[in-house]
Amino acid sequence: MNFRTNIQLQKEYNQIDYTSKLVLIGSCFSENISQKLSYYKFQTYSNPFGILFNPKAIEKLITNAINGEKYTEKSVFQLNERWHCFDAHSDLSSSNQNDLLDNLNTAIAQTNNQLHNATHVIITLGTSWTYRHIETDEIVGNCHKVPQKKFLHELLSVEEIVTSLENICVLLKDLNPKITILFTVSPVRHLKDGFVENTQSKAHLISAIHQITDKRNSLYYFPSYEIMMDD
Repeated sequence: MNFRTNIQLQKEYNQIDYTSKLVLIGSCFSENISQKLSYYKFQTYSNPFGILFNPKAIEKLITNAINGEKYTEKSVFQLNERWHCFDAHSDLSSSNQNDLLDNLNTAIAQTNNQLHNATHVIITLGTSWTYRHIETDEIVGNCHKVPQKKFLHELLSVEEIVTSLENICVLLKDLNPKITILFTVSPVRHLKDGFVENTQSKAHLISAIHQITDKRNSLYYFPSYEIMMDD
C-alpha cells in the first residue's frame, strides 16, 4: 500500500544555485527560508523593513525602494517613548527619531541596490487581512500596538491582491528585466483572525497568485504545508 503521493517535478531553466542573488520579502516564513539559505551559504538579503504580512505593505516597500523614497519626520510617530513607522516592523523602531529615519532610508537604498542586482526575488504572503489607519486612510504594515479603534480591519479581495501583485511584478521587471519572481503563501495559520477567516484569507492569496502566474512568464508559485500558530 502506497501512503505517499509522489510528484515528479520538471527541472526549471533558472534554478537557484550558489551564483544566485536572492531577495526575500514577506512574512516570518520568509525569514525562516532566508535563514536556512544563509546557513547553506547562499547569497541572501531578507526583509529590510522586517516582517510584512499583507500584499499592500510588501507592494509599498518595493515601490518606495525602487523609487528611492526618502522618509522624513512626517513618516514616523512616537508611542510609549519609542519612534515607529507604520511601513516597517517594530524591529526597526528606536528610542531616537533620527536613528529610526537613518535605518529606514538606509534600508530603502540597500533594497534598491539588491533588487537591481538580484537574480531571484521570493515574496511570501502571510494574510489578506489588513489594518487601515483611519486618520491617514493608509493600509499599514504594522500597527505598533496603537489602539485598535484607530484602524479598520479589512479583508483584501482577490482582485485587489491581483492588482497589488501585478504592480509589484511590473516594478521589478522594469528595474531588472532578468529577475525571476517567486511567490509562496506562508503556511502559518493566524488563529486570532478565526479558523474560517484564516482559510478565506489564504484562499484569496492563492487565487490571486494563480491568476498572475497563469498570465506571466518567469513567475512561479510554491505551495507549502500549513503550520498552526496562535499569534
